[in-house]
Amino acid sequence: MRGFLNWIAVSILCSAVLVSAAGCTKPEAVTTYHYDDNRTGWNSNDSILTPANVTPNGFGLIAVADLDDDNDQVDAQPLIVPNQTIQGIGVRAVTYVVTENNSVYGIEAFSGAKLIKVNLGAPVPRPLNCENNGPAVGINGTPTIDIDSRTLYVVSYVMVGSSPTHQLHALDLATLQDKPGSPVTIAASNTLQDGSTDKFDSSVQRQRAALLQANGNVYAGFGAYCDLQALHSRGWVLGWRRSSLTPLGHNELLNKAVTAPSSFNCYFHAPWTNNHPCFLSSVWMSGFGLASDTQGNLFFTTGNTAEGIYNSTTNLAESLVKLSPDLSAVVDFFTPADMNTLDAGDTDFGSGGALVLPDQPGPVPNLAVAAGKDGNLFIVNRDTGHMGEFHNPDDSASVPIDGCWCGPSYFKGADGVGRVVSSGGSQIKQWTVKTANTPALTLEASAPLEHSDQDPGFFTSISSNGTAANTTIIWAVDRPVGNDNHVTLYAFDATPSGGALKQLWKGEGGTWPNTGGNANIVPTVANGRVYVGSYKQLRIFGLATPERMTVVAPHPHPQTQFEMAQFTPSTGSLYWGTIRKVDGSSVTLELRTGRLLTVDVSKVLPRATSDFGAIGRALAVSGIVGPDGVLVASGIWRAKGPSLWGPDRND
Repeated sequence: MRGFLNWIAVSILCSAVLVSAAGCTKPEAVTTYHYDDNRTGWNSNDSILTPANVTPNGFGLIAVADLDDDNDQVDAQPLIVPNQTIQGIGVRAVTYVVTENNSVYGIEAFSGAKLIKVNLGAPVPRPLNCENNGPAVGINGTPTIDIDSRTLYVVSYVMVGSSPTHQLHALDLATLQDKPGSPVTIAASNTLQDGSTDKFDSSVQRQRAALLQANGNVYAGFGAYCDLQALHSRGWVLGWRRSSLTPLGHNELLNKAVTAPSSFNCYFHAPWTNNHPCFLSSVWMSGFGLASDTQGNLFFTTGNTAEGIYNSTTNLAESLVKLSPDLSAVVDFFTPADMNTLDAGDTDFGSGGALVLPDQPGPVPNLAVAAGKDGNLFIVNRDTGHMGEFHNPDDSASVPIDGCWCGPSYFKGADGVGRVVSSGGSQIKQWTVKTANTPALTLEASAPLEHSDQDPGFFTSISSNGTAANTTIIWAVDRPVGNDNHVTLYAFDATPSGGALKQLWKGEGGTWPNTGGNANIVPTVANGRVYVGSYKQLRIFGLATPERMTVVAPHPHPQTQFEMAQFTPSTGSLYWGTIRKVDGSSVTLELRTGRLLTVDVSKVLPRATSDFGAIGRALAVSGIVGPDGVLVASGIWRAKGPSLWGPDRND
């Protein structure tokens, strides 16, 4: 008993204050998305959590921070700073959490106590009526922290008068107040193919990808809202000097085209009024961060554009891009050979993030991996001149992982072999890296997560004590399931057993009622704790006795089972179903009962198409049913899987 009490005392000392003391490990900071600029997702300095002690009886929920003054979700990964002075409070280990309400919290990393908070302005209510987010968009991309200057860099999306505006902030970690020169309003321009100028338009650009801090700069990628306003929305990468927030002399506009097929919708979606042609080539990656290598080059993936307008010089859609540190030039790129098919089906390569692997032994030491919606994880030689450009390498240089609105992780095992952990579909797959092989990844083991009717894929983190044997754990958070839309935190032993990864532990990680937008939750592991941000809440997990774990029960809060109802009309019929046929302005929808409903979309789409990429997608439609039984649509919305559909209404 005395030994246990001593362990508790040391644990409190190490975790609450995180100072050097007997029995304490060196405290680790997590200052950027997925732990490092490569985006490995690997914390190799956690000597506390092991497969031996992460058990149902030895590990669990130890604290909950209710973000009860924010009615919105946490899309960004929590960041950790040990030994941080908070003005008026003292030195604490602090978890920094941001919300879509534009709030930034400093939360005590052991107890979950809220230490400090600032709100950066009113968030933008459901931009362009896009449904793949919560009721508002504020801070969407994960911030980045500079420990030396004690500064948190974050992009907020705020209403300035009636104008949606992106602002880059440099916040003092001690006070969460803006430092001198902060914030700056984000603005940019670039030259299109015909010599005309395109100006960055905050009203149509989403800042979803995590920020990158490299080369003395802060970088951000931008995409679209539901592919709406594709006439104006394009993929951008912007950068600012870290010390002054001065914009870099160059920026990258991924799509510089000036014409596109006027009948191409990019995605079967509404409203499409004044929404042609389609450009996009967005940088979004489901929230994954822009990555960089040791030379400071940037790596990221891009999404779809209009079919037939890809151009390796002026429109790098559906590509893995290597960009120079000053953003002045595309250094190299890889575009899958089926790029036109990906465009036609809205099957973005850019739905998944790019991982820059640490240098590997063997003939091809410098690799990057990335996957998208079609579920092929490509392994690319990232050396300049060897990435492959268009058509080469092709599918032979990829492995199947299932649909990926996701991002990979990486760690090195006790045998010295590197491993990539993919998270496509509802399966964790662990691959060994051997660069002499083609492909360079070999499947070693896998494990299932609970299936969600949100888009396939999820995110992982890795913890270990260096490369010591029997210390590596894979952590994952699935997407919402059940009537309460709960998300689950999982822990798996990374040492395979018979081709399987043993599940060590699982428990509720929070809830996600805004099911129209994917839960892109990344668990943060540091100093023996696991942090999971979700809807209005941060949960902290760690080692504890069963008695102690029962002291802190999950905090219930009101649930919104069918968040899609927020943007459906109060009158008229409403149906949820699956697209079975598209013919001009006529869409055939299979309802949940199996009945086929003909929908006339001419009032909400300038022109539908016979695009077979729409077949099989879920849709919600509203309108009036005429005497002929055809529903004349007044609104249509993209939907997730059937378990997340709202109730039909037949008026």
